[in-house]
Amino acid sequence: MKNLAKESAINLNSLPYQEIGEFPKTLSQGNIIKRFIDGLGYRYYWATESLTQSDLSFSISDESRSSFETLEHILDISGFILRISQGKYNATPTKKEKLNFDQIRSRTLNELKEASHLMAQITDEDFKSLEILIQQGENKFALPLWNLLNGPISDAIHHVGQIVSFRRGSGNPINPNVDIFTGKNRE
Repeated sequence: MKNLAKESAINLNSLPYQEIGEFPKTLSQGNIIKRFIDGLGYRYYWATESLTQSDLSFSISDESRSSFETLEHILDISGFILRISQGKYNATPTKKEKLNFDQIRSRTLNELKEASHLMAQITDEDFKSLEILIQQGENKFALPLWNLLNGPISDAIHHVGQIVSFRRGSGNPINPNVDIFTGKNRE
C-alpha cells in the first residue's frame, strides 16, 4: 500500500473547518472522499462550537451516551478515518487517553483535516489498490476503501447529528447561520 503520509495538514494555531472552502478542481475518487470528510468536519465544527458543560452532560436517557461520550466516540472514528488515510491497520485501542472537551474537539477536527489532505493526494489508479486494514485480536482483514463512506464517515455524520439534536434539547441550538449546503455560514 502506498504511504500517503507525505506531509501533515494539521494547523496547531487554529481549528479547521469553520468553513469547507473551495471544492476540488478535479473529480477523482480521492477528492470525493476528501469532500465527504470536509463536510463532516464543517458539520462537527459548528455542532461543537460553544458547547456548555450543560450541553456536554446532556443525555436523552440514563442508558444513552451523553453528548461528551458521543464526542469521545466521534474522536475514535476520526482516528479510524485518519489511520485508513495513512494506510495503517485499525485495531480497537486497549487504553484510551482521557481528554477534556477542547482537546477532543481540536484533535477530531485536525485528524479529519489531515485525513482529507491525504485523500486528496490519491489518484484514481492508487485508489484501485487501497484498502481499509482492520485488526481484531490476531485476525487481520481488509475491506474496499469505498466502505469508508458507508462505514466510519456515515457513522460520524450520524453522531454529529445527535450532538446537534442534544444541544437543541439542552437549550443551546446550533448557530442558525450554518449552511451545510454551501459549507459556509450565511452572514
